[in-house]
Amino acid sequence: MTRIDRRALFASGAAAALLAATGASLADAPKSGGTLRLAVPRDDSLEQVARGAVFDTLTEIAPDGTLRGELATGWQTDAEARVWWFDLRRDVRFHDGAILDVADVVAVLNELGRAEALSPDTVQLELAEANPGLPFVLADNRFVITRKGQGVTPLHAANGTGCFQVERAKDGRHFLGRKVAGHYKTGSAGWADAVEIIVIPDARVRAEALRDGYVDIAALPARDELKVHRRLRFHPDEADMALAVAPNVGMPRQIGAGHPLDDGRIAERWWLA
Repeated sequence: MTRIDRRALFASGAAAALLAATGASLADAPKSGGTLRLAVPRDDSLEQVARGAVFDTLTEIAPDGTLRGELATGWQTDAEARVWWFDLRRDVRFHDGAILDVADVVAVLNELGRAEALSPDTVQLELAEANPGLPFVLADNRFVITRKGQGVTPLHAANGTGCFQVERAKDGRHFLGRKVAGHYKTGSAGWADAVEIIVIPDARVRAEALRDGYVDIAALPARDELKVHRRLRFHPDEADMALAVAPNVGMPRQIGAGHPLDDGRIAERWWLA
């Protein structure tokens, strides 16, 4: 786990390369259904992936490495890149049923500068210093949009606008998220009916869970833990692996070379082939 950044561990773009020499085809279209199950060690991996499932940010890095809007539908800045304006997606709901309000966005953006609502769908952010890369910064899961500035923990009470709503969870132990019906990303993300993340501290036990079909993805420090299983895929490679994946898991085809990798988006972007 120490050989690669944890952000890269669950990056759908980087892991897409795993499909090249394995059973699932890169050309396979995403499929809906099933429960995507992950086994992770006792670090921040559970919270990272769970946060990506439950919450949205204003922008996101697509699997091909490009920047696109998530809760923001558009943005612009002044000539100095110090004052920014963001147009917000309409009719987005939190999992508790509340409509996304511009005040929810202002509460998060105030961490970066002076934010104010210009209209129910527009927010202005004035920075102390110019930052042309601000939209990329806002894709980081440090800036997920919460309801009225609420925290992202404890997990069992997490209330976001993401593809998956918490069904049950315990920080540092497990997470089960259920797909939100009628979500605004339906048809483009959130393929699994449910996502389950389980903390298993022992790498050998994680390997056994993957080998025996109890999980679909396992974070592993070495292939030796698997005692060789020809159908599994390894990332970054067989000699220096950090992630093992069952052959029935599908991933986005494109890889964003030279661009920031998405952080914790595995829950909404991977599927069961």
